[in-house]
Amino acid sequence: MTDEIEIQRAIGSDALLISDLVRHTIRTSNSADYPASVIDRVVGNFSPDAVLRLMDSRTVWLALQGSEPVGTAGLDGDTVRTVFVSPSVQGRGIGRLLMQTVETAAFANGIKALHVPASVTARSFYARLGYSEVQEVLSGEERIFVMEKKIA
Repeated sequence: MTDEIEIQRAIGSDALLISDLVRHTIRTSNSADYPASVIDRVVGNFSPDAVLRLMDSRTVWLALQGSEPVGTAGLDGDTVRTVFVSPSVQGRGIGRLLMQTVETAAFANGIKALHVPASVTARSFYARLGYSEVQEVLSGEERIFVMEKKIA
């Protein structure tokens, strides 16, 4: 399945696709782990305009299966951001491919360790990729696990 996936740098015109993908994934995949108030707040952070603004300050990738967007990931300095895979294709290696892309870019930029603020939902995914928990952050009803991985 992953051999059908193309990962490319996202451009401004991809902001709507990324926004739709992220918002749908949060509502579908994260809703079992967080109350509706948290889901609504987080979804609100990923309007097309907000995604476009984020793209100005970080590198963003888009995973495509054919012409269909199926995943996204970003790199903001030494922090992995906004890794989402469409619920219909989760568990097929797309997230792993996105993370390999992020890690390769980070290493090429001289970054020695990556950090990721992981949701409850994604915590085990990052652990399987070798990320270790360094801190748990509680913000109201939202739990985030700051995870770290040395890269080489």
